[in-house]
Amino acid sequence: MLNWENMFATRSSRMRASEIRELLKLLDQPDIISFAGGIPDPALFPDKEFQAAYADIFNSAAVSSALQYSVSEGYKPLREWLVKQMAALDIPCELDNVFIVSGSQQGLDYLGKLFLSPKDTALVTWPTYLGALQAFNAYEPSYDQLTPNGNRTPDSYRATAAQTGGKVKFAYLSADFSNPTGETVDRAGREKVLELAEELDIAVIEDAAYQSLRYDGEPIPPILALEIAKKGHIDNTRTIYCGSFSKTLAPGLRVGFVVANAPVIRKLVLMKQAADLHSSTINQMAITQVAERGFDAQVAKIKAAYSHRRDAMLTALAKHMPAGITWTKPEGGMFIWITLPKGMDGAALLAKSIETAKVAFVPGRAFFADGSGENTIRVSFSCANDVMIEEGIGRLGKLIAKEIGG
Repeated sequence: MLNWENMFATRSSRMRASEIRELLKLLDQPDIISFAGGIPDPALFPDKEFQAAYADIFNSAAVSSALQYSVSEGYKPLREWLVKQMAALDIPCELDNVFIVSGSQQGLDYLGKLFLSPKDTALVTWPTYLGALQAFNAYEPSYDQLTPNGNRTPDSYRATAAQTGGKVKFAYLSADFSNPTGETVDRAGREKVLELAEELDIAVIEDAAYQSLRYDGEPIPPILALEIAKKGHIDNTRTIYCGSFSKTLAPGLRVGFVVANAPVIRKLVLMKQAADLHSSTINQMAITQVAERGFDAQVAKIKAAYSHRRDAMLTALAKHMPAGITWTKPEGGMFIWITLPKGMDGAALLAKSIETAKVAFVPGRAFFADGSGENTIRVSFSCANDVMIEEGIGRLGKLIAKEIGG
């Protein structure tokens, strides 16, 4: 028999199946109440708007362009719309600063490829987005803990990176309603990340996938906006802003974007030319039409729905969780992070929950680059109604209470 392991590149050993992707299969089981997948509710998709957009494309002369090869940078009208959107976030930029990718996940993969050599260090929060770890892992990095409001010195990061045989290359974080915790980095924390990046001379990758989903509290300027305010122009900045239409319009179209200084964008364009030439043109055209006709209305609709579900889950947690259990209280996004008593294992709890309580969630360990966090779990409210939330959290609370009591 062929020994494929001997043929694969060494980086393939760092590739792992996504626990979340596997858990999404549970959504098809009618007896499981799932809080596992942090995915948008399909009932809220602007499907009629997309139906009209695709019909317009196919019924016009633009269909030939929609079905043809296109430029790697992305569909120009979509990039022009994004320039206006960025300006509204205090991120003034030009067309050359905007690059379209096939979902922001592709952007993370490209950035890992661009910056990481084997043994280099990526700074990530503990916990962090699992998909980012999967994207970066292929490039064989080491990880160190990024603490936006902590007291780690630049020299300590340099020393740790040197011990593993490489250099610190970037800091990655989701500053707004992060996946998995739902927490937001305050302005002081964002400024500290920028200060650290300046002293280490590294990039900052700002994952803004949930930036539009704020339900209450005061908006905080994106890290890139803070840096532009200090340096005067986006081409003088080190922050790379990754955005997506997956959480607002439709994830299945796989349209995301990167906003950054022009030299970084030019390198990313070369990567796209080598990888897949360009993102789907017809999908970019449809996204453009739907966004131009009603992006703000769509965002308002989903924010109303998700904020109600968040409130329902927070109420249910307060009602059903036993003493000693804590959880985050996010101002937006799709997630709540639950911390169990020390010694309790989230993965073991999931196995029992699926078997007895019929409730699914994501064990927290997968989100930690060092494999810690075994006593944490992530629950998502985005696809759950009031009845599911009350019943599911009630069952989960009883199970946890039973496990605590032995």
